[in-house]
Amino acid sequence: MKVDGTAYRTIWLNADGWSVNIIDQTKLPHEFVVARLTNLDEAAHAISAMLVRGAPLVGATAAYGMCLAVREDPSDAGVAKASDILFATRPTAVNLRWALDVMGDRLAAVKPESRAAVAYTCAAEICDDDVQTCSSIGDHGLGLIRGAWKKRGKPETVNVLTHCNAGWLATVDWGTALSPVYKAHDAGLPVHVWVDETRPRNQGASLSAWELGRHGVPHTVIADNVGGHLMQHGMVDLCIVGTDRTTGTGDVCNKIGTYLKALAARDNNVPFYVALPHSTIDWTLENGVVEIPIEQRDATEVTEIAGRAADGSVTTVRLTPDGSQAANYAFDVTPRRLVTGLITERGVCEASRDGLVGLYPERR
Repeated sequence: MKVDGTAYRTIWLNADGWSVNIIDQTKLPHEFVVARLTNLDEAAHAISAMLVRGAPLVGATAAYGMCLAVREDPSDAGVAKASDILFATRPTAVNLRWALDVMGDRLAAVKPESRAAVAYTCAAEICDDDVQTCSSIGDHGLGLIRGAWKKRGKPETVNVLTHCNAGWLATVDWGTALSPVYKAHDAGLPVHVWVDETRPRNQGASLSAWELGRHGVPHTVIADNVGGHLMQHGMVDLCIVGTDRTTGTGDVCNKIGTYLKALAARDNNVPFYVALPHSTIDWTLENGVVEIPIEQRDATEVTEIAGRAADGSVTTVRLTPDGSQAANYAFDVTPRRLVTGLITERGVCEASRDGLVGLYPERR
């Protein structure tokens, strides 16, 4: 994707050939800052502090975190320690575990003196796979947007509602939920996106809106609780969201508030789709509501907010009264019965084990 005419991935090797560049997403939308990661601790901090976020990008960053770690300590103990440190950074997104498992298997198969080179090759492969996967998700989702447009008699605008950020900033490139939107826009379809602000970190207002704007996609930022009203009044043609972990039975864990959107969509007969890569499917789980760990983050994300002041400076202000406690559950689980379909790199399927296995028969 492009930023002011220059193509970027969200993570890439520095010109020195070993350190790693990322877009510091905590600075967006007010500043575009590239941060450089030089060691394991910096990579772990980038994930836990959400300089990078989004399940696929978290996995890619963990892969490069392993690269930085084995440059300094390629021993079995060093690899195990690095994997443990990175795994502890974000407990909900399964891509993190998947990427670390892939890296661990590759590194275990070679001698310590060869591990650095193998690690960088493997991390690059993980990133390239994510780009192709997300592009394919967009191709399959494009058909759904085109179908919604035709169903309504080819109106001037087809409206897509999304929650949180599942665009290219959440992946290595293209995105998951927003990939079909980009494909539709590039194909000339008159697509417009309702962008949930997505409290408390405002990934929709700060990230989705920023990247959609940079690509020229018409969009409107809305408060989180507006979506149901829009659906009641026929102003949403379909919902597309991403996911940080989807069970092998089709339950979907995504940013907090997704479940409420799915309930509103069901009540108003609005199709509710979830876009995901293969690396986000957790085949070991049956019941997402019970089995998926839900990250609880620092309460200050709820009680404070950052923004640009009238003088152009970026400042943080408190929203709540002194002494008020705040809870910060970062994710919720949408049961498969509320999901119209899952958009994967292999096609669109129903949210069920049979549906997923139909696309991934090797998991039967």
